[in-house]
Amino acid sequence: MPRLLPTEAIPVPPKKPPTRVRGVPADPQKFAVRVAPSRIDGQGAFAAEPVPARRKIGEIRGEAISVREARRRAKGQARIMIVEVSERRAIDASCSGDALRFVNHSCAPNATLRIRRGRVEIYALRDIAAGEELGVNYGQSHHEGRLRCRCGAPACAGRL
Repeated sequence: MPRLLPTEAIPVPPKKPPTRVRGVPADPQKFAVRVAPSRIDGQGAFAAEPVPARRKIGEIRGEAISVREARRRAKGQARIMIVEVSERRAIDASCSGDALRFVNHSCAPNATLRIRRGRVEIYALRDIAAGEELGVNYGQSHHEGRLRCRCGAPACAGRL
């Protein structure tokens, strides 16, 4: 019959802390982002650490509202922090504390905005250096071509 050893003699690998706690949402911000004055417009979102290409930077969060309400809120606003996530739903990030709500438009973006499962996610298109301003191409906007683009890109479209 085999002899049992005391538990001190059996090496037990240390337990890893769980990466997610059941029922608690994961942190949507994957890379550090800071808000600072932007050469493009007002405040901007800047990478506070290097971001590798094709990695999720984080999410823009805010109040879920109807598209009808989003368009009402956007009327007459110079700075719009609203993203339509479907034909019926939008996210208004105006009161959000997320730094990514300050991502400005760029005709030569270093990041892209993706809608996945009703979430507004931002991914790096290329390697982004620490201190570099994040920019996405807004595409179709509530400005309907009436707002002058100030991104400064060589191939700037001129209007949003």
